Amino acid sequence: MASLSELLPREAIRLEVAAADWRAAVGVAGELLVTRGTTTGAYTDEMIRNVEENGPYIVIAPGFAFAHARPSPAVRRTGMSWVRLAEPVAFGHETNDPVTLVVALAAKDSGAHTAAMAALARLLGNPETEAALRTAPTPGDLHRVLAASEQPREPGGGESAPAGGQSARASGQSAGASGPAVQKILTVCGNGVGTSLFLKNTLERVLGSWGWDQHITVEATDTISAKGKASEAAAVLTSREIAATLGDVGVPVKVVEDFTSAREVDAVLRDTYDV
Repeated sequence: MASLSELLPREAIRLEVAAADWRAAVGVAGELLVTRGTTTGAYTDEMIRNVEENGPYIVIAPGFAFAHARPSPAVRRTGMSWVRLAEPVAFGHETNDPVTLVVALAAKDSGAHTAAMAALARLLGNPETEAALRTAPTPGDLHRVLAASEQPREPGGGESAPAGGQSARASGQSAGASGPAVQKILTVCGNGVGTSLFLKNTLERVLGSWGWDQHITVEATDTISAKGKASEAAAVLTSREIAATLGDVGVPVKVVEDFTSAREVDAVLRDTYDV
């Protein structure tokens, strides 16, 4: 499985880029994928169309957009690009605009990039490394921050979440003395290969800090699949835009604004389980 620094080489990083609007910003990120031979130009159009059709749900944290589309023939191999804008642009997101960082993902399938997504979620969820990424003066400096994330980490790194309680209740089910029964939570995005993985990784970190990771599994999926899988889940966590698309799926649908924030996900999880 490819690492973050392998999927995002320094040649795919551009800093202080001028972009007139969000389409131009995504266009620059897409052009870097094309230049590297990762995609054809058609994939850039698909990333833009994804936002036009599903809304700005790809703006998953303040100032950060994660551009992507479904795996398609336009993707030649899995890869990523990184664009830091000279001036922020608006994507139309209610809480996370304006955007200064656009990271693009082209996925050949749904599995090759999962480890890289986990690494990036940890980096952006840690205030120190997030600041280092936003201020790195050169692509080489930024790439070194990415590569450093792949070294063995000391326990307790990253943004911490408050410890969980010992009782839980979701969908009318009560926990036993040993903690909650085995349940599933779905994290959902438009395509199931990008932003939902970010939220999945953050949620799994919080569950681990609670000691509930043996009792609750997390599955990242897309909007179409989520409607069929919702009956198997205790809850759905997603963006405001995707929640509106899903509608009533028979289980609680919880909105998360910042997919990289362990504290926000912790609060949503407490609300879901009445902790």
